[in-house]
Amino acid sequence: MDFLSITLKVSLAVLIVAFFLTMIRLAKGPRLYDRVVALDLVTSISAGIILVYAIMTGKPMFVDVAVIIFLIAFLGTVAISKYLTKVD
Repeated sequence: MDFLSITLKVSLAVLIVAFFLTMIRLAKGPRLYDRVVALDLVTSISAGIILVYAIMTGKPMFVDVAVIIFLIAFLGTVAISKYLTKVD
């Protein structure tokens, strides 16, 4: 096994652990603002997992999927934060 293969597997494992820890934060809260940040982080970690998978398999099509996920997550975060500023 070469260095790139080991690095990709380790980074994938770290991203998966971070994903589950963030899902716990998303479920526990305690405030709505914490959940919004956790949801944004979940989508970013998901896109990171997809990018690592794209590098591992050598399929550049998955990079486009990750970019779309990043854009949707950004727009969703902006919309939710704009809504929360009007509610408070």
